[in-house]
Amino acid sequence: MKLSELKIGSSRKITKVGGVGVMRHRLLEMGIIPGTMVAITKRAPLGDPIQIHIRGYELSIRKEDAELIEVGEE
Repeated sequence: MKLSELKIGSSRKITKVGGVGVMRHRLLEMGIIPGTMVAITKRAPLGDPIQIHIRGYELSIRKEDAELIEVGEE
């Protein structure tokens, strides 16, 4: 399941971070690392960007980036 598919209030553990090169490196630097719990806190009215809670802080990411992040099933 992709992070972009989660509903507001849902939390899951990150299982895989996709992407290539600079994009993947940027996601990992922001703390989006496999094994970390992540929760969806807000979505913009048109669905982009998505606000997530990870490692004790709030982070806004594009829906396109959220589609690169795989999370575990419930």
